[in-house]
Amino acid sequence: MSEVQISFQDFRAPYLELKTEFDAAYHRFMTSGFLVLGEETSAFEQEYAAYCGAKHCVGVANGLDALHLALRALGVGTGDEVIVPSNTYIATWLAVTHAGATPVPVEPDPCTFNIDTSRIEEAITRRTKAILAVNLYGQPCDYSKISSIAQKHEIRFVTDNAQAHGAHYRGRRVGGIADIECHSFYPSKNLGAFGEAGAITTQDAALADTIRILRNYGSKVRYHNEVPGYNSRMDELQAAFLRVKLRHLDTWNARRRTIAEQYISLLYGLESELVLPLVPSWVNPVWHLFVIRHPQRDLLQKYLLEQGIQTIIHYPIPPHLSGAYNSFKGRDLPLAARLGNEVLSLPIGPHINPTDVPIVAEKITKYIQSSWG
Repeated sequence: MSEVQISFQDFRAPYLELKTEFDAAYHRFMTSGFLVLGEETSAFEQEYAAYCGAKHCVGVANGLDALHLALRALGVGTGDEVIVPSNTYIATWLAVTHAGATPVPVEPDPCTFNIDTSRIEEAITRRTKAILAVNLYGQPCDYSKISSIAQKHEIRFVTDNAQAHGAHYRGRRVGGIADIECHSFYPSKNLGAFGEAGAITTQDAALADTIRILRNYGSKVRYHNEVPGYNSRMDELQAAFLRVKLRHLDTWNARRRTIAEQYISLLYGLESELVLPLVPSWVNPVWHLFVIRHPQRDLLQKYLLEQGIQTIIHYPIPPHLSGAYNSFKGRDLPLAARLGNEVLSLPIGPHINPTDVPIVAEKITKYIQSSWG
């Protein structure tokens, strides 16, 4: 097996590109005297809210906490149900479970991989409290359709925007469209910290205020605990680093789009064996991941690794087939199960060498053409 020559992601690259700015942010933090809920967090909240077109941003410890606290702020609890995609990272479901509610899975659109809006209404019951959609792989869900369904049934609309920082839906940047939008800044994300961090954005001042209380032990004022809250505050140093990255996010997303366009162009014509991403005309994705589908995915991944190309599978085990959700294992969710067996993420990111993309495409083409005989 060949050594990896084209890695999936290099976490050192952002620092090396912006070393002076990151070092300045670090020294600013170290000399500020503010360690928790200080000036860096406040500044990032204001800057990210403005970036998303939202009135309010609340920084929290991570993306799962963002989802959980958002649901708590909406009053989701024991006995409630929340519509979720069957095809997503398990954190989407875990947030519902941690709130005491039951996740109700809906299958994906086979073209976009996002939740199939035509299936949502049939999953709604009198116990449904919210729809929690995901902007999967960096492509926005259909906000207008989901919002219309939510309003019709008088339930709330929440998004898991962990993978789509900076994406646009019908000309609007995501983050300020749904009732509440939740963001993970895990290091691998388009806007990634150098550790764990997350945030919630909303246009609703009352919801933002509730989340600020919940994230800080249930208090506005120290030792005056109004509700049983949580400890989920954004790390002040991560806020300083995120402020640096936010200034470059659009540029980095543009690099991702260029790479995605290269892949699509170079792999065009292999559709009989390979399923390429489909982008609706009403979205402008940010390509957190470039995901292809192949019926012999594991063999293709093994071949690419032998050629020195690292790929990743997101996500091989759908939540309903995981040990965490044994009660769902008899549920018939064939699309999610099929995607788990076929999807493969190719190297993409703002620091991938552009000359590597033709190499990856060439190796995939060679593998598929060899199967044609």
